[in-house]
Amino acid sequence: MTGQLKQRVQSIDIVRGIIIIIMTLDHVRDFFHIHAMDEDPLAFSKPLIFFTRWVTHYCAPTFVFLSGVSAWLAGQKRTKSQLSVFLLKRGFWLILAEIILMSFAFTFNPAYNLLILEVLWAIGVSMIILGLLVWAPQKVIAIIGLVIFFGHNLVDYVQVPTTGWGVAVRILLSGSGGFYPIGFERGALIGYAPIPWAGVLLLGYTAGQLYNQAVYTAEQRRKILTIAGASAIFIFVVLRMINKYGNPSPWAAQQNSLSTILSFINTAKYPPSLDFLCMTLGPILILLAFIERVQNKFTAFVTVYGKVPFFYFIVHFFLVHTLIVIAFFASGYQAKDIVDKASPFFFRPQHFGFNIWIVYAIWLFVVLVMFRPCKWFNRLKTTKGWWWLSYT
Repeated sequence: MTGQLKQRVQSIDIVRGIIIIIMTLDHVRDFFHIHAMDEDPLAFSKPLIFFTRWVTHYCAPTFVFLSGVSAWLAGQKRTKSQLSVFLLKRGFWLILAEIILMSFAFTFNPAYNLLILEVLWAIGVSMIILGLLVWAPQKVIAIIGLVIFFGHNLVDYVQVPTTGWGVAVRILLSGSGGFYPIGFERGALIGYAPIPWAGVLLLGYTAGQLYNQAVYTAEQRRKILTIAGASAIFIFVVLRMINKYGNPSPWAAQQNSLSTILSFINTAKYPPSLDFLCMTLGPILILLAFIERVQNKFTAFVTVYGKVPFFYFIVHFFLVHTLIVIAFFASGYQAKDIVDKASPFFFRPQHFGFNIWIVYAIWLFVVLVMFRPCKWFNRLKTTKGWWWLSYT
């Protein structure tokens, strides 16, 4: 096909690898920080904890956007029909993986009393939407993505019912963190409202065209990415200064300058506000442009993770939760303490954990431990033709 890439786009793997490493910090903090369960990490009074949490805001938007770019790249090897089927299957597979693999990795609860639907669920639903839209002209997909991206915060001004059709709206568009009962002593926790994220994925799919070597030179691509990234940052700053649209909670002057800055950049992720998406995707687009011309030991290191994002995501969660089990028993807890009604995670009592510096040490340990398994799995993907590997 015209413009078909002959190899992986290294800059995408580098950025994804960096984001994977940052993402791990948030998950380790969730499980190991002493106050992860009883304090808001974005409280202005604790800048280190704030930035430890805040920097990980870049993860989900990057994953979703690059999933869209990857979908476009995958389409260069397939017909429209093949791409549509692939995206539909992969979307359902990601939702299934979220329910079966990730819910257990989060909770270690073999009874699956709590199903947790987060980023894989959001990407899965978004891919199903894209799988249905790939038949439309590229401009139509771009327009739909832009309308969702810039317009989804209009729902902030609408009173959505808590019953009937309002439940669907809350799950898909406006809500997050809601618990929805499913039978007796079982329910689902919806962490990500998928429609806003679908807008990000559709724009990522549109941006994938920039990697068509028959249409755009590398210099043109870098220029467009830089301008788009700078524009997103500008939009974030302007909207945040106006303080009227783009985020459900306005920022406000605090007791000191640092806290005021923290209030300004403390945008809503659940669901992702326009301010949040511009704040995070702007720098990522600029990084994608800049990193194309960088090759060194660091980029070679992070690329190992960026080539196998799904594998890393699943396995590192099981590793982190296994480490919690070890720390749980090493700290003197017993089998009777495995379930804490104040915590949704087995082996993770509400008031259990360590200070932030130990969290950082465990984070680095997890990242390094995952290096060789990622190299092995990437080698498996590149040498074996097993069909299921295309869905990982």
